[in-house]
Amino acid sequence: MSTFSLIISSPDGDLYRGEAEKLILRGTEGELAVMAGHVPFVTAVKKGRCIVEDAQGRRKGIIEAGLLTVDREKTTMLTSAVHWDSD
Repeated sequence: MSTFSLIISSPDGDLYRGEAEKLILRGTEGELAVMAGHVPFVTAVKKGRCIVEDAQGRRKGIIEAGLLTVDREKTTMLTSAVHWDSD
């Protein structure tokens, strides 16, 4: 599966930085998924479930509200916090 560069940052620093296959979260218009080659866009992110799929598997957590930017080089999510599941 193709990958894209993903950075999830908070005021405390990067919470995720690497190559991802898929990012699933809730935007202002509802749930969305970002994959390699996605059309560029910017949206506000609502507090809720966040899933990052990468070569190591699936990472799940709860994100606080924030901002998601998707462009050709990378995808960046700015949020105040991500509370990753421990399993």
